[in-house]
Amino acid sequence: MNRKASAVWQGSGKDGKGQLTTQSGVLSSNPYGFNTRFENEPGTNPEELIAAAHAGCFTMALAFQLQGAGFTADELRTEAVVSLEKDGEGFTITQSALTLTAKIPGIDQAKFDELAGIAEKNCPVSKVLNAKISLKATLQA
Repeated sequence: MNRKASAVWQGSGKDGKGQLTTQSGVLSSNPYGFNTRFENEPGTNPEELIAAAHAGCFTMALAFQLQGAGFTADELRTEAVVSLEKDGEGFTITQSALTLTAKIPGIDQAKFDELAGIAEKNCPVSKVLNAKISLKATLQA
């Protein structure tokens, strides 16, 4: 399975502008640039897209872990915060912090923690990130 996305950029690094497009069409010439990445101008940026990918991948991986253990979630809600930090002349993504809130009938805390940990370590996006990954998981009654 292969998935594609493309970027087009015009201009210099700080003053230039780019567009991101995905194979599915969910993103179609969506703007990005210095101001959408390092300031608060409308548009997206690579770190936001990595955060979305990590949250989505982990949450689906957990749903499969739960299914395999005989549980079905009423709701899994995950937020991922990706940290971009200065690294010499450039930048490095240093962390992706996952925060999960889950409603899962019939599961105990130990099993929940076990399955969430397995999902965090084994989702494909976790495996590709060369960054610290943390998980804070809360099971709601």
